[in-house]
Amino acid sequence: MHRFVVGYLLLSFGTLISLVHSWTDSRDVNALNVMFKSLKAPSQLSGWRVSGGDPCSDSWQGVKCSGSRVTEISLSNYGLNGELGYQLSNLTSLTSLDVSKNNLNDQIPYQLPPNAVRINLSHNQFTGNVPYSISQMSNIESINLSNNKLDGTLSDMFAKVKKLKSFDLSNNELTDKLPNSFANLTNLNTLRLQNNQLTGTLNVLADLPIEDLNVENNKFSGWIPNELKGIRSLKTGGNSWSTGKAPPPPPGVRHRHPNAKEDQDNKDDGEKSKLVRNVAIVAGSCLGAMLVFAALMAVFARRKAAHPSSQFLDEERNTGTKDNTPFQSRELAGAQYVSNVKESKGLKTIQSGVTLDQASLQISGPMGLNRSVSGRGSSVSEQTSRLKGRSSTSAPVIAYSLADLQNATGDFASRNLQGEGNIGRVYRAKCEDGKVLAVKKIDPILIQGEKPEGFAEIVANISKLHHPNIAEFVGYCSERGNYLLVYDHYRNGSLHEFLHVSDDFSKPLTWNTRVSIALGAARAVEYLHDVCSPPIVHKNIKSSNILLDLELTPHLSDYGMAHFHQRTSQNLGMGYNAPECSRPSAYTLKSDVYSFGVVMLELLTGRMPLDNKRPQTEQCLVKWASPRLQDNDALAAMVDPALRGLYPPKSLSPFADIIAHCVKSDPKLRPAMSEVVQSLIQLVQQSNMNLGDDLSTSRRTEDSDYAVYV
Repeated sequence: MHRFVVGYLLLSFGTLISLVHSWTDSRDVNALNVMFKSLKAPSQLSGWRVSGGDPCSDSWQGVKCSGSRVTEISLSNYGLNGELGYQLSNLTSLTSLDVSKNNLNDQIPYQLPPNAVRINLSHNQFTGNVPYSISQMSNIESINLSNNKLDGTLSDMFAKVKKLKSFDLSNNELTDKLPNSFANLTNLNTLRLQNNQLTGTLNVLADLPIEDLNVENNKFSGWIPNELKGIRSLKTGGNSWSTGKAPPPPPGVRHRHPNAKEDQDNKDDGEKSKLVRNVAIVAGSCLGAMLVFAALMAVFARRKAAHPSSQFLDEERNTGTKDNTPFQSRELAGAQYVSNVKESKGLKTIQSGVTLDQASLQISGPMGLNRSVSGRGSSVSEQTSRLKGRSSTSAPVIAYSLADLQNATGDFASRNLQGEGNIGRVYRAKCEDGKVLAVKKIDPILIQGEKPEGFAEIVANISKLHHPNIAEFVGYCSERGNYLLVYDHYRNGSLHEFLHVSDDFSKPLTWNTRVSIALGAARAVEYLHDVCSPPIVHKNIKSSNILLDLELTPHLSDYGMAHFHQRTSQNLGMGYNAPECSRPSAYTLKSDVYSFGVVMLELLTGRMPLDNKRPQTEQCLVKWASPRLQDNDALAAMVDPALRGLYPPKSLSPFADIIAHCVKSDPKLRPAMSEVVQSLIQLVQQSNMNLGDDLSTSRRTEDSDYAVYV
């Protein structure tokens, strides 16, 4: 009996352990939930759910796992419609994604699984450009985006994708020249570009180890490099190749595939024989030298194996430290650009002493960016028509009835009023199923004179915007002169409330959380500026428009509302306006950058942008803080007292440096938001900050509207 009981307990314990280990990581579950919803919940995906579930234990259709992490998604030829969702970047253990031969549409998600080895999205209806996030997928070996409707140009983003062996972009509508960074694809064996509208030459491919190249039916010109003429499979028809003799290569150029016919057509037989004899003599001498050299190298290799660190020293000398430069542009990478930036903006180089796990950062800057338009070959009107022409959204947008929203908000009762701005008021709405939403009631005056389809167009454009750091748009209502927009409700309120409105339920944000909020909000603005095509100017960036969820993750709200701002100078609360905003026509993306810099100042100091209760010299935050940002002693004195000195000192100066450049009075001297994102990431890396630890210190219970801290 005793043995039976012990055996039963051991069996039960083992079962419990197996269940614990099989429980799928919550990040993967959320990503697959969003994906299933974006695919319109197809019945053929057995086991999949729009909420919750356990993909690994329950063997969801087409999903393979290793432990608690999803490693493969194979859904080829399942007759799927819709989109892939916007949380693929959370699948940090995914190595293979195959959704080929379906009917998926809209743009390819701008953030793909960061550690994927194989990506196959071929034979679908994807539009837009090749996602920029590929630039940081250092493990990727095979990419197949063929037979879609991709257009635009290829961004210069392949410098770090050195493991790529097979790249198929055939049968799309891509234009312009091949990017120079193609030259870094030193393991590329197969490249298929046929049936596009690509132009320029193939010179950038000359020294690559390609054995299978198809560039048929494009608009290439010039000469086919001799290095490519000897490869195993070469298809070049349907282009505008030059027929004359190719010019000689530049001095010092090495040829991977020498061609015996290259320069000998005008030689007579005697010259050829003489050349052969000379070559034989030289070859014999070289062979002897090579044997001696090989012996020496073998000895050297043994010594180097005993000192492996020398390998890394050599790599450091060769690669340099480009990636540690703040405000590094994705478009103008390299030492020359870094030098120019330092001269023009006076930036400091942050040397990263720590390698931070990319999964914890969820990097989206140049790491994670799908440049919809690279700036070449597309006019603004073309970009606008492309945005309007997108077929569907990542999640269905609901058309609410006015009666339902009146019921959910208590007929827009003052007790449910959450906030008020230049565009209208925001109300808390509790639906019959218990779900809480936020309803923005637009001021009717702003709609007067609009065409009937104007509001519908705004709704259509907003519904296409999806990013983990922007407030999720849920639906709308347009009835009897009422125009309402419905969003997810974020129960931790706004950043403004956390920083400037204290009560018994609140406590100061820690420094790590403040940096995390700055990084998340920066990614949101970067998405609007750099990913959306055409770029979207926010025009209302301020702390009250940065909403915080249960985990204190920031979500930028009020995006896509620039249409309603009649006068730019009235858009923002006082203190957020860039100097140039006195003229509405002067508002640009860089004006958004200025406003974001003011938000960072709020995070640093805990002060309001404009505070009439302070002495006159301290009332305007930017004017008071700007001269102190570069003074270490003054900087330490201006830090929010609520932090009680609990912050890594070495992170303070880089944070202030970013602010100083954002709030420059001259818009031309302000960085792009992609550069701000990269600088914040480098700050985190340099300071060895663990952003995850502080994000779980505050939460709200499911049935409470007030903060509960644990």
